[in-house]
Formats: sequence, C-alpha cells, structure tokens
Amino acid sequence: MLTMEEAMRQSPFNFASGQIVKGTIIEVRSKEVLVDIGYKSEGVVPANEFEDIKTVKVGDQIDVLIEKLEDRDGNVILSKEKAEFKQNWDKILTICNEGGTIVGKVKAVVKGGLLVNIGVEAFLPASQIDITPPKALNNYVGNSYEFKVVKINQERQNIVLSRRELIEQERNERRAKLLTEMMPGDIRKGTVKNITDFGAFIDLNGIDGLLHITDMSWGRIGHPSELLKVGQDIDVVVLDINREKERVSLGLKQKLANPWDQIETKYPVGTKVKGKVVNLVPYGAFVELEPGVEGLVHVTELSWVKRVAKPADVLKPDQEIEAVVLGINREEQKISLSLRQLEANPWDQAAEKYPPGTQVKGKIRNLTSYGAFIELEDGLDGMIHVSDISWTRKINHPSEVLKKGEDVEAVVLEIDKTNQRIAMGIKQLAVDPWEKIDEYYKVGDLITGKVTKLASFGAFIGLQHDIDGLVHISQVSEDHVDKIKNVLKVGQEVTARVIKIDKSERRIGLSIKAANYSPDQLKAEQAILDALKPGEDLVALQHAFDAADDARSKEEKE
Repeated sequence: MLTMEEAMRQSPFNFASGQIVKGTIIEVRSKEVLVDIGYKSEGVVPANEFEDIKTVKVGDQIDVLIEKLEDRDGNVILSKEKAEFKQNWDKILTICNEGGTIVGKVKAVVKGGLLVNIGVEAFLPASQIDITPPKALNNYVGNSYEFKVVKINQERQNIVLSRRELIEQERNERRAKLLTEMMPGDIRKGTVKNITDFGAFIDLNGIDGLLHITDMSWGRIGHPSELLKVGQDIDVVVLDINREKERVSLGLKQKLANPWDQIETKYPVGTKVKGKVVNLVPYGAFVELEPGVEGLVHVTELSWVKRVAKPADVLKPDQEIEAVVLGINREEQKISLSLRQLEANPWDQAAEKYPPGTQVKGKIRNLTSYGAFIELEDGLDGMIHVSDISWTRKINHPSEVLKKGEDVEAVVLEIDKTNQRIAMGIKQLAVDPWEKIDEYYKVGDLITGKVTKLASFGAFIGLQHDIDGLVHISQVSEDHVDKIKNVLKVGQEVTARVIKIDKSERRIGLSIKAANYSPDQLKAEQAILDALKPGEDLVALQHAFDAADDARSKEEKE
C-alpha cells in the first residue's frame, strides 16, 4: 500500500501557490468550508466567500485558488473568490475591451458610487448610475444591471463601469424612433419629470415634451403643481413636433372637449346661472361657471343703485353666486355677467314714482362742494345742486344751510335714467321773490331792516322775502365815512330808502342818508347815480355790487 507521500510523488498534478484547482467540499462549518483538492491535507475556504453559505452542500465541486500549501497548522489555505477573480479577469479582458458591455450585480455602496460584481469587483461612479443623480444608492444594492466598460486598469486590476451611457444610448435610439413615428394628435404615455412655473416636462420614454400650463386644463390653474406631481404617470396629447430642434409640445386638456364649443347653447343670453367667484380685480369679478368657463361681472353690473368702488366690497373669493348672462364672445372666450339684472331696475320706475314737480322728503346722505345728496329710498339718491338751494342767497357751500343726516323737503326737477341721476331743488318749493319784486319794492320806498354783513365797501341789509339790499359806504351818511364798522354793526336795525332795483342782476341798492330826503332830493340823487359810468366813482352802486362779488370770490378761494 502506497503512503500519502508516495502517492503525491506519483500524482501527475504538481501543487503550487497561485494555482487554480478543483476541489470537493467535505465539510461545511459556521466560519469555514473544508475542501479536498487531492493534497495531503484538506484546504480551508472562509465561509464569507460564498454568496449564501446555506446553499453549500458536502460533495459540491468548486474551483479554488491555492494561497498557501501549509499554514502553521498544516492546512492548505484556499480562496474561492480569488479563483473566480483570476478566471473572470482573463475572460473580462477577452470579451470586454473598453466600451464593451457586461451584466453585473450591485454588491455594496462605497465612497463615490457603487461596487459591482461582474465576476470581479468593478466601480460604478454615482454620476454614471443614471441620467438623473440618484438620491438613495442603497436602492440599487442587490439588483443586476447591464453596464458599459468605460475604463480598465490591468496593473491595478480595477474596472470602471457606466450604466448611464447605456441608458443615454438607448434613450437616443428611442428618441430618434419617436421623432420619426410620433404625429400631432397622438396620445402618449409619459411621466412627469420636472415642474416649473410655466408648465411641466414629461418624459415620453425617449424624449421630453413640454406641457405648458395653458394646455393643462380648460379651467383656471395658478401653478402646475396644483394638478401634477413629479413621478406621476399621465396620458398626454401630442400638439406639435419640431423634429429639427427635437421639441415636442404636449397637451392635457385637449383630451376633453372644449367647453366653449357649445357655449351659446349651454348659456343663452338672458339665462340665470350659478358660479363661484374665483378672482376679484378692480374692474370686476371673475365667476367660474364650470371648469374652463369663466364669466366677468363688471363693477357696474353689481348694483343698480349702489356705487360700488371695488368688487371686494360686496363679493368674496370662493363665494357661490347667481348671475344673469348678458353676452357671449366665443372667439375671445368671454362671457359678460350681471348681478343687478337679478332684480328690477329701480330707475325704470323712478320716472313714474318721481316725475318732475314731485315734492319729496329725504335724509341728507352726503354733502359735497357742489351740492347735497338726498336719499329717496334704499339705494336711490337725488342731488340738490348748490345753485338750487336758495333763490336769493349766494351759497358757497351746502354746509352753510344744510347738515348731514338732516331731513329736508325738495322738488324733483329732472330724471336722467341713462346716467341714473335725479336733480332736485329746495328753492323751487317757494316762488322766486324776484318774479314779484315790483310788487314788493319800488324806488323811493322807505324800508326797515337789520345789518346782516359788513364789508369794506358797505353793508348788507336783510329785507323781507329773504332778500338782501346793499348800502354803499357813500350812502351811509352825509359826512365822510372812513370805515363802515365805525358807524354800523351787524344786527343793527336801520331805516333806508330804495334808490335802485336791478332785476336782471337781482340786486337792490339802498341809502341810509336818503331816508329823510324829499322827493326832489331823492330824484336828484337817483339822477346822479344813473349818470355815473363804470370806473368814474366808487359811490356808484354798480361798483358796490361789483366789489361785493369780488369779496365773495375772494372768500371762496380762501
């Protein structure tokens, strides 16, 4: 019987470190596997070199690389991984020159990328994993992919891979095919790749198309993110293709019928509709009748009688309202709506309720420099112009005789339905005293009245019938009067004689000094006044009236 040493000498196989030999598994332990390679002692392979130690069975044959023929304990140190690496390295060099492709399995995450097992360990940089930078590299571990060999260093025995280049190559091929096959009107499946303020880019599995915000919905959209999310799968319509620039325009709303196509049938003029306020602007309110269909209620159509400064004063966003269709422009996709048409127009009945000459009573709602606004009924105002307050007094501002909130009576003068105005007057409640001035006063009449106002040129005397007369400073006394306030006081009762009546200018001239004149003296004084021409002498009554007008104008300016 041959000894082991004799058997080894007679064996045709010479064992040496670095050799790859076949072995048979004779025992599986928790940390190592014993392998018989036909040598005088068993070989040891670390258990972690097996992909799944649970699947390793006694009797299995494997290729191993001899690292040491004997260690301190006399065991043969073997490596299954190094045997595979050496076998695969030559194979990889043969089939995978730089630029070739190979299938591998991602083994682990390392600094800067992934470690891939392609028979040997290879490096996949993070920038070469996909077209878009991956967020979680761990998601790739354990998965198998096809890779392109971009670099081989034989001295260091390392390989750099790229998956991105294969994806881009495949994508370019699909892009070229899509650009050839795709036609406007096609419906294509895509994935939302990116969202911007103006739209979204859709990946059509080979080429990106732009879905503009205006083509997402027939309705109102503030931002694309209201409708889409990154990664969402959607069906889109191809609207336009620029094959030279490789650009594709897409649409989403075009999958549905345009709601404006049958707009006149759905919303005839004059019909009552319901909608939601979606936007308020200074000139009106936009109301959504259905997705993609909005109508405008102009600010003037909010109320018949109320002067609405801005729509936000009467409407709120998302408020549900009713309105009446006034007009439709399908080409410009515009619908005019009205809220006030829901109610009867009070101005249609105003002419019947308040014909000119009607005496009315109302509360003063507002005072302006040109008149007073009187509320006749809810939302219906009339205006009393400052010139229609008094027949005889020159009123500079309504507040001189009227107060806000005061109840007053007036006469309707005119109704302007088109401009929605009612003109009224207070003075028309009484007869104009100047129409009967000849019955009230004649030149030469002696009258009594109180001083109502003093001016540098004379004094105003209050007469009956709410009429004022003017005593010029030259007509106060036979003696020279330097200042009127030296001889007259407001409220003082005086007796004077009427020396001039100017009906066209609505003026009465008085003279205190002529109160005791005889008829002949009065006649002579009158002749002197009549003979004076403008500019000759300030004692002329005309000059006094002019001075009074000038003084009033100055007060108004101040």
